Amino acid sequence: MADQSVSVESAEEKGVARIKPEFIVTDHVPLLAENCLAQADKETFVNETAVAGETEEIKTEGNGECVEKKRLSKSEKKKLRGQNKARPPPYKVNKEVILCHTLVDLLEGETAEPCRNQRCTNMHDVKAFMAIRPPDIGATCHNFNVRGRCPRGLTCRFGSIHITEDGFNKINKEAWEKFSARSNPPTMNILTKELQTALRKRTYDLTKSEKILEASKKTPQSQTKGTKRTVEGEVKIETKAEVVLKSEAVSDVVETNDPLLVKKEIDDSSVDVEMKDTSTSDRIGPVSDEDLIKIKPAEKKKIDWKGKLLMSPLTTVGNLPFRRICKEFGVDVTCGEMAMATSIIQGFPQEWALVKKHESEDIFGVQLCGNNPYTMTKCAQVLQETMEVDFIDINMGCPIDLVYREGGGTGLLRRERVLQSIIDSMNKVMTIPLTVKTRTGIVMGKNIAHNFVPYFRDLGASLITIHGRSREQRYTRSADWNYVDECAKIAHPVPLFGNGDILSYDDYKHVTETYKNISGVMIGRGALIKPWIFTEIKEQRLWDISSQERFDILKKYVNYGLEHWGSDTKGVENTRRFLLEWLSFLHRYIPVGILEQPPQKINERPPVFRGRDELETLMASPNCAHWIEISEMLLGPVPEGFHFLPKHKANSWK
Repeated sequence: MADQSVSVESAEEKGVARIKPEFIVTDHVPLLAENCLAQADKETFVNETAVAGETEEIKTEGNGECVEKKRLSKSEKKKLRGQNKARPPPYKVNKEVILCHTLVDLLEGETAEPCRNQRCTNMHDVKAFMAIRPPDIGATCHNFNVRGRCPRGLTCRFGSIHITEDGFNKINKEAWEKFSARSNPPTMNILTKELQTALRKRTYDLTKSEKILEASKKTPQSQTKGTKRTVEGEVKIETKAEVVLKSEAVSDVVETNDPLLVKKEIDDSSVDVEMKDTSTSDRIGPVSDEDLIKIKPAEKKKIDWKGKLLMSPLTTVGNLPFRRICKEFGVDVTCGEMAMATSIIQGFPQEWALVKKHESEDIFGVQLCGNNPYTMTKCAQVLQETMEVDFIDINMGCPIDLVYREGGGTGLLRRERVLQSIIDSMNKVMTIPLTVKTRTGIVMGKNIAHNFVPYFRDLGASLITIHGRSREQRYTRSADWNYVDECAKIAHPVPLFGNGDILSYDDYKHVTETYKNISGVMIGRGALIKPWIFTEIKEQRLWDISSQERFDILKKYVNYGLEHWGSDTKGVENTRRFLLEWLSFLHRYIPVGILEQPPQKINERPPVFRGRDELETLMASPNCAHWIEISEMLLGPVPEGFHFLPKHKANSWK
């Protein structure tokens, strides 16, 4: 009976973090932040008639932003589940009140150059702009202090320190000369106008990539072993004779319970490129020029991955300011957000912004997502020839439906020949290391990554990273580290890193001591929830960080954001937006001092609790309205028309 009671108790507590009783809030009443709802959800709450006996009186508090409900109807609870998809930007700047760039950064005594854009709709009257210029947010401009000259000039929202009454921008000559004399700018990998034009007009010399791709296409199929692979992991190796007989209609056969996959055949003649079997030494026909194109292993740059702490490529939140924060806390290797190869090769500035790196990122990589060897190979050539990049990573783990259906991300796991072609061609064109990041598979419980690891190893990957979950799992359930360890055995001698559920030094120590074949750990969500995790690991301790220390981190992030995105209204609101996206993860941190059994586990959620001070309580709130309140403490009041939707609808409640 005693054993049974223990098992029942453990089942009840599974997934719930144990908080010290004195910090638990027992009389919590949920509040709805109406300004954090999508329009459709707002209309639902206004128009839906509550079921009698299920909903009590509605009470409006303060400025009307929050609505108190002691009990919700079942239909209302259902309506606020899931995600807010296709979220619009929180704020759009009115272009009619923007000062023309020719007048923004004008020093006393300088004459403005005439605006040559005949279609320019911005303001060209400095006096008129100064009359309607929005009020300053603060008295100190971070950019002016760092550079000696604020590039946003008259439009800076912290400009009182460097704007004259006549509408000119001030300069600290000593600081500006020191900043200008630097050998490298603090932010590198900026898309130049010349490169963008060459990419858009297709005048960039891609001969190197084209020769490699052409050589791959000419590889006889008789030299290649054919395979049919299912997402369940069953593999049939066909004889060379069978491949020749079927060469006119080769297809990838995909069988899965996933409703998004419907046994779709892919025509190899349009995209797939058969790869040479590197395990055979026999050759038929004329000698190819493959050895003249391929970079020899000794010529490639190498990275010593052993003992390194890697930060995962994080879409949206893994931006340059955030990576700077993580570098200061001790991360060794950083990687930019997932960039679409097609947009990179077409010169889209929004995508090239993801390639930018800060000077502090001494080992920096770019992660590319694509669905064919042609775009990926050409993109790799352009990046390594024009940018400061230490390695390029292939994304095979993105679970997003749109990417998956187009054959990118985890979609590459059902297109084996395309995947081989991408790795082989990219590796031949690159002189820097090529890395790959994938998941355990597509369907939960049917791991297939071990089938691909030999290809990654034999085709020259410098590092393999496996996220211990399938595409179907996304981020639910625990990562399968036993399976990652099995894959690491196969990958030897190529290092294989694991990814998933690391939120403390204890988690890191458990993985590295238990799974001896794994070469290291990549950290993703753990860095978003507590970026000081890298310090904890390197110093082998658990840091009970105070609310003020965490707030100082946010201050630093905001300054880095203003430095990166600008200190004008547009830059301020961009910084606010990405701050709010980060707070959607940061609020999940549970202070060590209020836990009964530290450290916190990544998949555990606490009951409603109060912090040790008001700021700690505010930072722990899952309600989006409180995140906005924190942003206003750093960036001033949100402008009129500002509307931020949290990714998850549940974050409209607290």
